[in-house]
Amino acid sequence: MIKRHFFLAAAAVLLALMVVAVILRLAFAGEEKGGGPGGRGGPGAGRGQAVSQAVVTPREFSDEIRVLGVARGRRSVNITSSTSELITRVLFTDGQRVAAGAPLVELQAREEDADIIEARSRVGQAQREYDRYRELAERGVAPRVTAENAESALEAARAGLSAAQARRGDRLIRAPFAGVLGLTSVTPGTLISPGAVITTLDDISVIRVDFPLPERYLSVLRAGVPIVATADAFGEQTFAGRIALIDTRVSEQTRSATARAEIPNPGGRIRPGMSMRVVVRQGVRQGLAVPEAAVQYEGDNAFVFRIAPGERGLTAQRINVGAGSVENGFVEMLSGLNVGDRVVASGLNRIQPGSPVTVAGAPARRPGAAR
Repeated sequence: MIKRHFFLAAAAVLLALMVVAVILRLAFAGEEKGGGPGGRGGPGAGRGQAVSQAVVTPREFSDEIRVLGVARGRRSVNITSSTSELITRVLFTDGQRVAAGAPLVELQAREEDADIIEARSRVGQAQREYDRYRELAERGVAPRVTAENAESALEAARAGLSAAQARRGDRLIRAPFAGVLGLTSVTPGTLISPGAVITTLDDISVIRVDFPLPERYLSVLRAGVPIVATADAFGEQTFAGRIALIDTRVSEQTRSATARAEIPNPGGRIRPGMSMRVVVRQGVRQGLAVPEAAVQYEGDNAFVFRIAPGERGLTAQRINVGAGSVENGFVEMLSGLNVGDRVVASGLNRIQPGSPVTVAGAPARRPGAAR
């Protein structure tokens, strides 16, 4: 019985010693990590979350106006007929590039051809009579007034021939300017009506883009200001142009004036009717900048984590900043930072204000390093 109690007491003592050993080990481990009872100056001081950094440097920013516009050809027209008539010849193909004055469609002109034959006959008859009466008047056989009347009749006959030829010319529809033809559905034998579209003609060597310009910018923008446009069909590809004209009137409903920009289009890639996103830069200025990834927002407020020396090494300090324009992946810093300040460029969602950090790898790309 005594032996049994002895073994129970020994087991209890052994268990108590094991618990004390674990507690002492944890205590010593905490002191070693913190550098002693005060938690400072130990071998692990200054270690923290590894982050990448960005340096605050100057960069060019511009005030941009972003609006939507519609692309149009420099000149565009629907080719139509002024009369109802049968088409006898189609002298073009779809999508053909034509010069100014090129014949496109010939209409039936039997009456006009007959009128020309008749008019030429009248001119010949009038010419013969005028020659005869002039000779007689020169010989004194006929009065001179007879020759003058014959000359007037000859001029009237010639005018009639010119009119008949003009009517015949109206049966040949020509391109009013150089450009590219669109699609057509007419063929020889088609009866065309007045106003019906035979085909379209567009001069797309230069594209015009009309867009609304808010009235507050009228004092700073003028003809010749450069613009940059993009279209959904070409992704992020940009097309450079200039403002050619600003309308003289401001809309009372929208409080904006229509501006027209011209964009060179040598390859004919931009088509009339395309929606274009237009960016107008009204001025360039110098400002401090950090990458977009370094800025976080809470409602209307913006902040960054500035890397600064602390008692245990580098720490992340939350700094409220004034954020301005965003351009090409960088945010303009209006207040809160100075040139040369270092900010955390990644891992912002895992950082607590005042927590220790370690700069990992090379510094992040500085603003303005690649433009």
